[in-house]
Amino acid sequence: MPVSHQHAKTLRSLIAAALAAATMLGAAACGTSQNASEATDTSSSSSSSTESGAFPVTIKHALGETTIDSQPKRVAAVGWGADDALIALDVIPVTMQKNTYGKTVDGFLSWTKQALDDKGVAEADMPQLHDESDDIDAEAIAATEPDLILGPYSGITEEQYKTLSKIAPTVPYIKTAWSEPWRDEIKVVAEAVGKTTEGDTLIADLERTIADEAAKYPAIKGKTAAVMYMDASKLSSFSIYNTLDTRAQFLNDLGFDTPESVKKISENADSFYTDVSAENADQYSDIDVIVTYGTSDLLAALQKDPLLSKIPAIKRGSVVVINSDTVLANALNPTALSIPATTADYMTMLGEAAAKVQ
Repeated sequence: MPVSHQHAKTLRSLIAAALAAATMLGAAACGTSQNASEATDTSSSSSSSTESGAFPVTIKHALGETTIDSQPKRVAAVGWGADDALIALDVIPVTMQKNTYGKTVDGFLSWTKQALDDKGVAEADMPQLHDESDDIDAEAIAATEPDLILGPYSGITEEQYKTLSKIAPTVPYIKTAWSEPWRDEIKVVAEAVGKTTEGDTLIADLERTIADEAAKYPAIKGKTAAVMYMDASKLSSFSIYNTLDTRAQFLNDLGFDTPESVKKISENADSFYTDVSAENADQYSDIDVIVTYGTSDLLAALQKDPLLSKIPAIKRGSVVVINSDTVLANALNPTALSIPATTADYMTMLGEAAAKVQ
């Protein structure tokens, strides 16, 4: 769920009943006795490629550190992108969040479902989907009996971390909530499942994909770009995703420079986006290309607005509008599976916008 007002959720405490159920099921999942779940372990087929001596491994993160004693067999994914990284590394998560924003297939992002199908994952072995729309459903996660929970790109709170850790060793965000760069997320996930070499190879492959697509659009070179959130029904303010955010970072991967105005608002940021009054729109004249979530009528509304139309990128139409009913609606936050699936289409739109800059 890449839009800030959906991504920056109000993370509330789990109710006592869910906590009790999660703790009880977690104890069962972490027990030493064998159970039926081992027979349906969806990630065990990948254990043969686990690197020798990979465990135990300790991962330091924003809420402390987590030690993984042995090769995980049943991995749960929380937050954004960890599920895609796992699947790309041939580890099928036992559970992941249900997606409801953008173009989805039965709660899966389209590229995630395609990857699962391509790998021949049977319907019975598909990851279970848990709800994270308002809170992390620890009870549903516990029911899948994971032996590891990964959420390096998430907003897991201290209380949620304590709850999830009672179910299985849990890795939350590493530095800042909802801000883990895609390369770092893959590295953390790969380390946690004992596949650091495969993780490095995956990153290198994705970097080649990005470079190959970006090379097709020389007009981008030397141009600046920023990702925003604008609402045609409320143009008195807008949001800019700052340099903490993976959307802004991905534009750098694709060949754009970061505008000085965005660098400035990012200096003391403690969140991944910054709200801006339309009265200050003229301060963002150094942005050559604007990427924004919105509907088909957004650009026309922006060009008619007396304040926002002062931004040169808006005036000349160097605006890429990402509609919520398209595949790209979830692709601006890059993941291990979204990059090969969507970069070509994204680059086409960015290249057309950059070509309008004189």
